[in-house]
Amino acid sequence: MNRFVGLLLLAGTVMPVNAQRLLTLDSCRAMALRNNKQVGISKVKQEVAMNVRKSARTKYLPHVSALGTYQFTSRPVELLSDDQKSTLSNLGTKTAGDLQTGLSTIAGSEPMQHIAAVLGALGVNFDALHQMTGQGLQNMAAKLNGLGENLVDALDTDTRNLFAGTVMVVQPVYLGGSLIALNKMADINEEMQQHSADARRQSTIYSTDKAYWQVVSLKHKQKLAEGYLDLLKKLNADVHMMIDEGVATRSDGLSVDVKLNEAEMTLQKVNDGLVLSKMLLCQNIGLPITEDITLADEDKETIAVVELSPKLDVETAVGNRPELKMLENGVQLSRQLTNVLKAGNLPMVALTGGYAVTNPNVLNGFQRKFGGFWNVGVLVRVPIWNWGDVMYKVRASKGATTIANLELAEARELIELQVNQNTFRVNEANKKLTMAQANIARADENLRTANLGYKEGVITLTTVMEAQTAWLQAQSQKIDAEVDVKLSQVDLQKSLGVLE
Repeated sequence: MNRFVGLLLLAGTVMPVNAQRLLTLDSCRAMALRNNKQVGISKVKQEVAMNVRKSARTKYLPHVSALGTYQFTSRPVELLSDDQKSTLSNLGTKTAGDLQTGLSTIAGSEPMQHIAAVLGALGVNFDALHQMTGQGLQNMAAKLNGLGENLVDALDTDTRNLFAGTVMVVQPVYLGGSLIALNKMADINEEMQQHSADARRQSTIYSTDKAYWQVVSLKHKQKLAEGYLDLLKKLNADVHMMIDEGVATRSDGLSVDVKLNEAEMTLQKVNDGLVLSKMLLCQNIGLPITEDITLADEDKETIAVVELSPKLDVETAVGNRPELKMLENGVQLSRQLTNVLKAGNLPMVALTGGYAVTNPNVLNGFQRKFGGFWNVGVLVRVPIWNWGDVMYKVRASKGATTIANLELAEARELIELQVNQNTFRVNEANKKLTMAQANIARADENLRTANLGYKEGVITLTTVMEAQTAWLQAQSQKIDAEVDVKLSQVDLQKSLGVLE
């Protein structure tokens, strides 16, 4: 148990509680790309564009749809009028009555009386025969009335409750070229989202590099300010010692005190700027803004070195810049939109087929049950007159294409200017760094001789402080020149579209 506690205490002394996180430029870039919300949005937009493109491909294929409906109406459709229904319902009665009247008229005629006498001589009762005929007519009337009622019932539609359904297949054959144009637009849109993601990625890397080198610059200036402050403190101690010995004036001491206060204020400003810059970098790469981080280039004595002058390469920028590619996609989209609009004046052809059912149906007489049938056909749409609507839209679309081409040409000119400016800036930054490095050696020698002369009493305190100020400026200019070399290289890489 005691050994375990001892190990824990030893671990607590070896491992710091708040260990600093060491970050390189590449790790900061990778963290920024993972954290940046706009980069995430760009990825989602790429997925959206991909699904839109897949959806456009399905327009070439036959589409199947089903439709069902139920409808209730307040009144049914009547195939027979009320008079026709009444006539059919009394068809037997009317027919039998007419026959009965006709037979009665015939029976009372003189020829029929002779026939009755002959039948009587033969033993046939004519009255009984007449009575039997009347009974037969009544039976016939009842049957005809029944048939009429059945016919009336059969023609009763009762369409107050109507059911219908259909399954339809539509295969586009020719849509005036609009289908091909829409698919090309979907392809271009997907490509545009890819270029947009590349642009967002480069922009994120660019802002991360800027924040990274800003922190490195302030860290080096912090060390410089601390060194300058130590230099002034030593000088201040020497001056006050000389004042006590009577070889320096109180005015000399006050001058050094003023410089010391200025150096302390400068160091405080640098410290504040460093804290804020680290907050910005942490926010950019997705760390808590209070995270204590250390950058790999903070402790390097040399931030950058003079490199070979870059070659002016505008063609690389034109071929790589995602912004230009997006503008080119915009021109292509505008042209395809014109093709879609032109299809409004062209015929459209499609094949159709399906199966339809209704209840009631009239496929085999009138039936109150579901009945259906297959159907195939060709759908042709030919626009005849639209008062120039399509023509005006096509002209407007062509105007938009012209604008897109002009914007593309302007962007190329601006990118060419940007590449030339950034190439010039890299060359100038290299020249400034060369001069700053040369100036460092002179400032160091000037400070050394000033300190030596002051100790020997041949140089005034003012000259020593001037030498210290010149040394500080030389060191600060060197830091600025080194960081400017890095930032100008980043600017050139972004203008060339090769910032990876």
